[in-house]
Amino acid sequence: MTQKGGIHFEISERKILLRIFDIVSVLALLYLIGEVFDFDYFKINAQHWVWSIVLAVYLTVFATIFELYDLQKASKLEIVIQNIILTASVTVLFYLLTPFYTPTLPENRLQIVYFFLAINVALFLWRYAYITFISAPRFFKHIMLIGNSEEIESIVTSLETSDPNYRVIGYVNTGNKSYQTEKLIEFENELLSEAIKKHTISEIVVALSKSEEMTIPLNNQLIRLLEKGMPIREYTHVYEELNRKVPVQYIAEDFYRYFPFSRSNQNKLYLFFHRLMDLILSIIGLLFGILISPFIIVGNILANKGPLFYKQERVGKNGKHFKIYKLRSMVIDAEKDGAQYAKKKDTRITYFGTFLRRTRIDEIPQFINVIKGEMSVIGPRPERPMFVESLSEQIPFYEIRHLVKPGVTGWAQVNAKYGMTQEDAMEKLQYDLYYIKRRSFFLDSKIVLKTLSTIIFFRGQ
Repeated sequence: MTQKGGIHFEISERKILLRIFDIVSVLALLYLIGEVFDFDYFKINAQHWVWSIVLAVYLTVFATIFELYDLQKASKLEIVIQNIILTASVTVLFYLLTPFYTPTLPENRLQIVYFFLAINVALFLWRYAYITFISAPRFFKHIMLIGNSEEIESIVTSLETSDPNYRVIGYVNTGNKSYQTEKLIEFENELLSEAIKKHTISEIVVALSKSEEMTIPLNNQLIRLLEKGMPIREYTHVYEELNRKVPVQYIAEDFYRYFPFSRSNQNKLYLFFHRLMDLILSIIGLLFGILISPFIIVGNILANKGPLFYKQERVGKNGKHFKIYKLRSMVIDAEKDGAQYAKKKDTRITYFGTFLRRTRIDEIPQFINVIKGEMSVIGPRPERPMFVESLSEQIPFYEIRHLVKPGVTGWAQVNAKYGMTQEDAMEKLQYDLYYIKRRSFFLDSKIVLKTLSTIIFFRGQ
């Protein structure tokens, strides 16, 4: 939490704050109810400490799945209320279904209702306080931007869109062309210290595409400010931290210096457990597919009419081609005019196919590819050879996606919007590179939880 220019919570600090106080508020209200009323279903004491831990774990996991820690949504009360109810409902359900580690069902079943209501009320009161106070303008992070006039507008938009608590107050123009806007203040090179005090600047972000734009006087001023404790950060690092993707468009010339590949790509222990997780999740996924297969077969006969499965050539790790398995979601002659991307509201997708895509059920056969070692559960989405060839010519570093196995789900799939343009492919690449760069057990777990959110909210495409 930075102290310069007022109090401001960083992204990681806000997420930790939300998680801690979600648990504290729920346990505090349950303890208060237990002390004041005749409520004996849930007790907080030394004898039953496991009950609190299990509740905290369930609450954290399901709050993550139902996006209570998505900072963009955590500041919108109507979305928060909806997600609180979903989180509390599933948390209580799972809590009741694990009686070995949780209280036995009370004789008075109304106590379960009180338990459910207490969790909802506690979360609502705390989250309302968060939106009212922590997300309020007094906690906004005030930024001074140093950059070229030609890029200032796009950079400001990127920063403020990525983090609702980020506010660019003004800029120092290092370019030759002037930049005029009523929204931002233009600061003079010689008066940075005064501007920082006057406008309570929290951080300086340097966004220079060319090193020659940094003059010696400006550089000396920044060094003096740095010595006084003013945080100064490079834009690409800020962008990556806020957006969780690599800004390829800003680092083309310095890519290999900027992009240290994750050590997990060569870590044998990580690769062993990653493969073990692939096999376990694939077996569970295929068993689930077998369980719902009667419904899928009937739906295919009635609303899909044609083969249930289809195979298609895709590009895998190190550029090796393989056949991917999927449940058919399009009409039989979907590519009679040649290969083409699926697009939003694609008329080639059947009604039943739309359901399969939104629930991600059409991806279940790909677990066969995972067991065969052609794919992983988590990784960049495998594309068709003709699309890879085209995109590799248009987008720099596109083929770096093939350094790891393609995945059934991935960081791009759970974050990027659905699209078929070159800009959409660029955005997905940025997420894929972020995954390759920061690959870890923690990120893999996060992708699994976000995938569950995608399935629950029918966001599959």
